Amino acid sequence: MIYVGVTGWGDHDLLYTNPEERKHKLSTYAGHFPTVEIDSSFYAIQPVKNYEKWNQETPETFQFVVKVSREMSGHDRDPKLPLAELFERYRTSVEPLKQAGKLRAVLVQLPPWFDVSKPHLDYLRTIRDELKDYDIAIEFRNPTWFSEAFRERTLAFLTELRFINTICDEPQTKESSIPFVPVVTNPEVAVVRLHGRNTAGWLRKPGMTSQEWRHVRCLYRYSEDELQELAAALKQVDAAAKSVYVYFNNNSAGDAVPNAKRLIEILGAEYELAPSQISLF
Repeated sequence: MIYVGVTGWGDHDLLYTNPEERKHKLSTYAGHFPTVEIDSSFYAIQPVKNYEKWNQETPETFQFVVKVSREMSGHDRDPKLPLAELFERYRTSVEPLKQAGKLRAVLVQLPPWFDVSKPHLDYLRTIRDELKDYDIAIEFRNPTWFSEAFRERTLAFLTELRFINTICDEPQTKESSIPFVPVVTNPEVAVVRLHGRNTAGWLRKPGMTSQEWRHVRCLYRYSEDELQELAAALKQVDAAAKSVYVYFNNNSAGDAVPNAKRLIEILGAEYELAPSQISLF
């Protein structure tokens, strides 16, 4: 089964058309999509009370994919706390979703400089040890992992450690991109992230603030032909995994929701959702 959602629920204005919906964004969101990727956990490990609230605001069948913090993924090379403590805090924070059966996977988005090397392979093994009771989706950004020399070994390594190969559609650059690799390494679940194809905005330019960069890097709307192409690829992924979770991250100009809605139509997918909300759709 293919489940389609978007990254986060706060910035998708098309979903919230009246004050009541804007007041209860997640519960409204759950009336449109069966799953969401939590991105706020990348910037800081969220308090337990947040996950308790999000559990209460979503139906029993709703599923979350939750990013690990940037300190855990290696973006911060000098974390303020010992790694063991960071992982412990993360495990404690997401426990409400795990207990509710709503934590579908943990997402580790690695930094662009995280290339194929023994220290990095060892760190991935550390991640598996620290999160041994979780399904873990690994998202590479460094192209060496899927270079001709390492592609098959990378996929074998992910399979051996029961990692989920995060299948990405993204702009193609030499510095910080991976190709679209629709290979399932964990037969239970696949994770697909759609970042758009705005090559010009993908790399941060000198002098650009992080806020400016976030606004342009995923500035893209998938065309009908591109969505049809993606749907065909997703059906092949679905044949190899019990569940496929797809997230549109192209929301710099509000394109994620309409693209996600259209992909659901193309796939002919039907979900058990929260009670319908008044909306444009």
